[in-house]
Amino acid sequence: MGVALETDELWRHVDRERTTLADLLEGLSPEEWHTPTRCGDWRVREVAAHLSIGARSTYRSVLSEMVRARGGFDRMVHDSAVRAARAPVEEIVGHLRAVTGSRRTAPLTTPRESLLDVVVHGQDIALALGRVREVPPPAARDAAERVWTMRFPPRLWPLPDRRLVATDIDWARGAGEEVRGPITGLLLLLTGRPEGAREWFARASLQEG
Repeated sequence: MGVALETDELWRHVDRERTTLADLLEGLSPEEWHTPTRCGDWRVREVAAHLSIGARSTYRSVLSEMVRARGGFDRMVHDSAVRAARAPVEEIVGHLRAVTGSRRTAPLTTPRESLLDVVVHGQDIALALGRVREVPPPAARDAAERVWTMRFPPRLWPLPDRRLVATDIDWARGAGEEVRGPITGLLLLLTGRPEGAREWFARASLQEG
């Protein structure tokens, strides 16, 4: 089953996700920018700031950040977002709009990581704010497949010991008891966001009913 998007189509999905997310962020109140998310201690502000860092990074800047983080990859990602989030919200949104249309990726990554990052963190923001943010199933499927096969960076979460079956697109992985649901919900489950996955599964059940 071929699930990987062609490069041009993949970038179109990245551009769509960045554009619609920037539109959402632009309409937030000051209080909403400070809403906690399920990404550790990141608020909406830090998650949004993180999403343009990769496309603006160079090998030199990443090396500098790694030295500052004393070689810790996760610390580097965390701390760079915290620093970037100190900018005015207009600048955070402006950076996200500025990388829309760019084909640059973070050093040592591919366009598939760019799509995975913006799809999942777009959900983090929307779920924290109580919003529904639809994702085209082909984009969510490509991101889910990337997570399923990823070796670097190492996952912080274990893969579910289940057979995951998407109900809105052709995709199934794993073995064991079946977990069926929309592909975006399965993607959230794969990325260690079970609460977000349950919200997607519950929404799908209501629609079916």
